[in-house]
Amino acid sequence: MLLCKLTLALLLSSTVARAHEVVPTIADLSVAEGTAELSLRINLEAFLAGVDLDAVEDTDEAEQAADYESLHALPPQELAARAPALLEGWNALPVLSIDGTPLALESTSIAVPVVLDPELPRLTDWVLAAEVPEGSSITVSWPEGGGDLVVRQQGVAEPFTGLIAGGESSPEFALAGGNAQTGLQAFTGYIPVGFDHILPKGLDHILFVLGLFFLSTHLAPLIWQVSAFTLAHTVTLAAGALGLVSVPGSIVEPLIAASIVYVAVENIFARGLTRWRPFVVFGFGLLHGLGFASVLAEFGLPQDQFVPALIGFNVGVELGQLTVIATAFVLIWLGVFAARRARLTGVEEMVTEYPVMFRAISVTGSLLIALIGAYWVIERTLL
Repeated sequence: MLLCKLTLALLLSSTVARAHEVVPTIADLSVAEGTAELSLRINLEAFLAGVDLDAVEDTDEAEQAADYESLHALPPQELAARAPALLEGWNALPVLSIDGTPLALESTSIAVPVVLDPELPRLTDWVLAAEVPEGSSITVSWPEGGGDLVVRQQGVAEPFTGLIAGGESSPEFALAGGNAQTGLQAFTGYIPVGFDHILPKGLDHILFVLGLFFLSTHLAPLIWQVSAFTLAHTVTLAAGALGLVSVPGSIVEPLIAASIVYVAVENIFARGLTRWRPFVVFGFGLLHGLGFASVLAEFGLPQDQFVPALIGFNVGVELGQLTVIATAFVLIWLGVFAARRARLTGVEEMVTEYPVMFRAISVTGSLLIALIGAYWVIERTLL
């Protein structure tokens, strides 16, 4: 009973709307003729409202959600006028430094778009510049609470590309270039990006993977399903990242939600792996791969190390999925163990009773997953 309550609380917590989802800030950095230019694509409202982008996945979850909404409703000119207020704190950090010497950034241009969809983040193009003293290397830092920053060096051979978390700094890299990531660096650097998209940010993918897990207590059905899902999303992830396939999120996201409903409902009525289930999971995996590709589009892949970065991201996704499955198994097994121990019975009886308790948890969990998925279908198509 306690495990069912915990499962219910976990699943209900995942019904948070996807509107205003946190996205990384993109920074293109160039240094020429004594001037450093930092071109940002940034969610200004989140920074001005003081939202901790390190801690939330959606601005609706933040304590400052009301302030964020007020700023989101401002006309472009009024929001742009408030942007320079951020620079004092950024320069105190500092965001840019040459050989340890801080640079004083100033705003040179800002383009705030008109809000076309109030349910989506409004991304502003903001160009900052600073005079550059003599030096050979530069460091980029990002304020705590700023979320992820993708830095892309421009105008040099073998440019630096890196992902910086809030409160962290990049390694020093040469102004003249030559700091491009190696294949191994790109591979290892994108593993956490893929993992993070599953845990904790991929609630829809988490529910889908749990739907696969809840089908049966046997290992073989799970292996068949996960293999089909992995193969499928790898294909469309690569195709999407290469620009060969592009499907609008308004189509992909409702279909992903529908895939969650399907696997959950089938769990309730099926007693094991059907002949068609791996093929259906493969089809749904193609959809989920398009969703993963949209995440990579936000971060961008280093062109010179495209394949290692893509593989690293996919490995991170797989590790996230395996972590979800392992965690679910351990929680259910501990629940069974606790129930049997309370009755002072042996391990043999615990093993015998595991399928019965698993089935009860599976039906309850699948029903909740189906309800959440159905809500998401409605939200992503009609609301």
